Parts: sequence; structure tokens; C-alpha cells
Amino acid sequence: MADEQQPPGGDAGPQPDPQFSAEGQPTQEELRQRLEEQLRRVRVQDVLLESVASILNLSARRIAKADERDLDQARVGIDAVRAVVDLLEPEPREQVRNALSELQLLYARESGDEGGAPPEGGPGGPEAKGGESPPPKPDSGLWTPPGSA
Repeated sequence: MADEQQPPGGDAGPQPDPQFSAEGQPTQEELRQRLEEQLRRVRVQDVLLESVASILNLSARRIAKADERDLDQARVGIDAVRAVVDLLEPEPREQVRNALSELQLLYARESGDEGGAPPEGGPGGPEAKGGESPPPKPDSGLWTPPGSA
């Protein structure tokens, strides 16, 4: 730009790249452009998988770490993953189902008398799909996803 004024002191020296600050760090504009490019390439399934992994990890902490124990929060996490697992692509879906099963076993073991196992009819259960519930099974104490028994 021809209208720019030189800073006081007169010596302009070499002009830095306008995309980078004087220290060679990216400018706000460069960071914005990089973020825009990443957003163009990201897929919803990628974000969903990252979110599911975070929810599983956080739920496991809420069960396993005594100083962070919150079984209600763990149950919300389990139900959330159950609600979206079918939206994942086949390979990660199976890995998530395996991790979810392990988490459900941990929940069942740790919940003991503190609230029992979450109900089968939670989000994603037969009632959510408009079908009728199967006859109740004897309670084994384990919470398993619908259709896996």
C-alpha cells in the first residue's frame, strides 16, 4: 500500500510478510485462514467420533476415579453414546460398541446398590423407535445395549 507511513525514526528496514507478525508468528488473519481450511475438510462423522471418544473417556473417569465419581454423569454419557453410535462409520462403530460395553460393565459393577443398572428402554431402546417393548427379562444386574442379548 502506497499510503502507509514509515514509523517514527525513519529507518523502515526490511518489511515483514503481512501474514506474519514481526516475531514470525502467524497473524490473526493467517490463523483464521488456516481454521477456515480445516473446517472445509472436516466431516461431521469425524467430529462425532471425537466427541464420542471424549464422552466415553469422561464417563469412565466419573465411574473409576473415586475423587471424581458421579454415576449420574456416567449414565448420561453412556446414554449419549448409545444414542449416536449407529451414526458412526462401520469400523469405528464396532470399536465404540466394544468400549461402550466395557464401560457399561464397569458402571454395573460400580453402581451396586447406588442406583442399579440403567434401564433397557433408555435412548435408542425399542420404545424410542416406536416398537413395543419385549417382555421383561430377569434382571441379571448387567446393563447391555438393546439387541445384544
